[in-house]
Amino acid sequence: MDRVIIFDTTLRDGEQSAGAALNIDEKLEIARQLERLKVDVIEAGFPISSPGDLEAVRRIAKEVRGPTICALAHANKEAVDAAWQAIKDAQHPCIHVFLSSSEIHMAHQLKKSREQVLEAALNMVARAKGYLEDIEFSPMDATRTDPAFLYQIIEATIAAGATTVNIPDTVGYTIPREFCALIEGIFKNVPNINKAVVSVHCHNDLGLAVANSLAVLDYGVRQIECTVNGIGERAGNASLEEIVMALRTRKDLFKYTTDIDTLQIHKTSRLVSDLTGMSVQPNKAIVGANAFRHESGIHQDGILKERATYEIMDPRDIGLTGTTLTLGKLSGRHAFKARLEVLGYTLSDEEFARAFTAFKELADKKKEISDRDIEALIAEEMRTFSETYHLDHVQVSCGDHLVPTASVRLIGPGGQLLADAALGTGPVDAVYKAINRLVSVPNNLTEFSVKSVTAGIDAMGEVTIRIESGGRTYTGRGAATDIIVASAKAYMNALNRLLSAMQKA
Repeated sequence: MDRVIIFDTTLRDGEQSAGAALNIDEKLEIARQLERLKVDVIEAGFPISSPGDLEAVRRIAKEVRGPTICALAHANKEAVDAAWQAIKDAQHPCIHVFLSSSEIHMAHQLKKSREQVLEAALNMVARAKGYLEDIEFSPMDATRTDPAFLYQIIEATIAAGATTVNIPDTVGYTIPREFCALIEGIFKNVPNINKAVVSVHCHNDLGLAVANSLAVLDYGVRQIECTVNGIGERAGNASLEEIVMALRTRKDLFKYTTDIDTLQIHKTSRLVSDLTGMSVQPNKAIVGANAFRHESGIHQDGILKERATYEIMDPRDIGLTGTTLTLGKLSGRHAFKARLEVLGYTLSDEEFARAFTAFKELADKKKEISDRDIEALIAEEMRTFSETYHLDHVQVSCGDHLVPTASVRLIGPGGQLLADAALGTGPVDAVYKAINRLVSVPNNLTEFSVKSVTAGIDAMGEVTIRIESGGRTYTGRGAATDIIVASAKAYMNALNRLLSAMQKA
């Protein structure tokens, strides 16, 4: 079976999702999980875009071994040089040069002729080649590019040193049969195409990113660029988990394999969702909450008799446990630690002590604690592990004949205790106003959503918010059995991210 290279761009294209900004430590945490997932290539970022992104890529290149670490650069000297500075310490470094090639991009965005675009592509691929061997080139908006010019720029960049040529469907415009014809034309009309790996990078504007990526494998493509949970610009990218599990599930049609450790898929999906604040829709294929849930009586009857009647995949193959074991207030440290190990969490002694304390507090409020509760709890603890301000206490009074009032106490820098109170139009508004009196950072709340982690009256609630400050969006998440407390935690999480960005700036 031919092997398909999985090129993960969660940390680059995925982070470009509106409101999905990650700090350096969060990017490093995701990169380490991608290493455990065994992706072949991690596109760690776009170093020229900001000093923070350059530093994040540099740390990933130094600390994450195994996968190729790739840095994106548009076709100019400064970007290529910054990419090299960021990844030069990687075990397997790669520079990914891109430049628009479609008429609409060249005329309206670049304001360059074909000749100028071709010259810039050649010069920058050659410049990157002077630093290292592994070079990828992408003619951006390839699916709307004149095929004759596309063949020309691909042939020229391979001759200049590109070892991978990526064909991006940048705006999610193509459909499978059209994309297959384009790839077939490239293999027929580019004489030196056998000297490079052919890759694809599909966006999901028409909901066809995964379909397009899979369709072209039979036409010679051997690398697929994708993201965890399919996040990315606009409607997102091809979803890594869908690509991998389609190849695994339909081996009768796809004679291809990957090196992905599918047991890490669920954990990776959850981590990316938690750190980016991008919730996974319940009906999302593979990793959605409903992907392996059965409501219909006919379906439930079939599953009880033979799982394969209504499940084409075993949930255990993506890291979901088949056990029904639940924990409660009588469960001890060993049982809790064993459950964490089953779920794939490895915590330091300090992290475990904090998590166990939080688990016991939750157990006093909930009779039974499920795996999803534990995942939400661990995510909450990781969010509060390094904060500028920590929520220490929140209390509200409200009702249909009361003015909503909130009192809040925070632990600030150096352990300083800060307390204040405020009135609001509702309990959450009052809490946020009290926090704003203590943490004086101008911002606008642009999004607020609440969901239940599990079913039941005692379920944990998970709040996701987005705030905007200085033209940038910051996401915050919080979880608790009390939705007001969860709302306060989410706001503090977003504010701490904003403060961290301000300190770095």
